[in-house]
Amino acid sequence: MRKLIFFCIIIGWCACSNRVGAPKPYGYYRISMPDTAYLPFEANYPHYPYTFDLSCNAQVKERTDEPYWINIYYPALDATIHCSYKPVRNNLRELTEDALEFVYRNASFANAIPEREYAHPEAKVYGLLFDLEGNTASSCQFFITDSTHHFFRASVYCNCRPNADSLAPVYNYLRTDIVKMVETFKWK
Repeated sequence: MRKLIFFCIIIGWCACSNRVGAPKPYGYYRISMPDTAYLPFEANYPHYPYTFDLSCNAQVKERTDEPYWINIYYPALDATIHCSYKPVRNNLRELTEDALEFVYRNASFANAIPEREYAHPEAKVYGLLFDLEGNTASSCQFFITDSTHHFFRASVYCNCRPNADSLAPVYNYLRTDIVKMVETFKWK
């Protein structure tokens, strides 16, 4: 009997001596954004029918499926801006509807889709920028046209599961680059 009491005391003492930690709140890793400087896109791609200012942190990858299509890749963020170009041949309505359909495909996942209109008549640049708020695959999309010859469309994608809270710094950084791209866009 003594041995049983002694054994229970030892077990109780060992069980009570281990402290169980309190649960920690869920958090996200800190994402540090690189500093940005911009250079003209046309410096390395003079044969393209458009130009804009491009972040020095991005790498341009030419695509072979269509002429003048590119992907702008950010290795530090593992994010890509997919850019497509189409010549306008009496099909501006179809190109615009296709771009709008692509944006609103994400409507069921977006909390809101505010639009911002851009018009630079001196450069013949007209377009719409869409911010897709919420857990959408693409956080920002835009299209630009001169209404007669050129149509350019772009969308931002991060190579991870969409989570607006944790990716907010990345989305804000990329949106700044997108706005710079749109504001400096010119046709050749």
